[in-house]
Amino acid sequence: MTMSAESEQIPALFTPVTVYSLLACGAQFAAGYVLAQLWGKKCSRSDRLVLVWLFYDAIVHITLEGPFVYMSLTGTVATSDNIFAELWKEYGKADTRWLHSDPTIVSLELLTVVLDGWLALVLIYAIIKDKHYRHFVQITLCVCELYGGWMTFCPDWLAGSPNLNTGNWLYLWVYLIFFNGVWVVLPALLLWQSWLALKKTHQSQSALAERKVQ
Repeated sequence: MTMSAESEQIPALFTPVTVYSLLACGAQFAAGYVLAQLWGKKCSRSDRLVLVWLFYDAIVHITLEGPFVYMSLTGTVATSDNIFAELWKEYGKADTRWLHSDPTIVSLELLTVVLDGWLALVLIYAIIKDKHYRHFVQITLCVCELYGGWMTFCPDWLAGSPNLNTGNWLYLWVYLIFFNGVWVVLPALLLWQSWLALKKTHQSQSALAERKVQ
């Protein structure tokens, strides 16, 4: 078999849809960054960074995962024909469950869109307005995000990962590890931030109580 014949049988790794999909993700992040700068002018630098993530998080849940849930409840991504379907078909090259309305995936995404998207918006408001319930909502959202990530992949791992395509670096390192890992690393960091904030509050209250006793 000649080299040209082999190349004809191997699908192109980077297609126009691949490029559009990655650009769409970049545009969503850029939108989150701009919104964080506009709405978080009075916030600290660290809170503005948190707002970048939260705006991006809400945008993805609502504008990308929302259409996925709709397509999955009315049919499948594989049988849909629209711009959102093309984006999910591209991701489906790495994880085929997203193409065929897998019940576990659809259930998690339904919860993600409705609950996590709403919590992200509430948390944005709580940070901007410096509300007392900020860290309660932050902890709840982060736990939900981490739970969603675990339940997305653990069932498939236990079955031997039959739906995951790890055969090339784009699908493994970019689609599966990077885009899903972001929703593990950042929620974990925000949980740590909330832990430190609650610890500081407790120490301040304890010190105040001791002064009153004296």
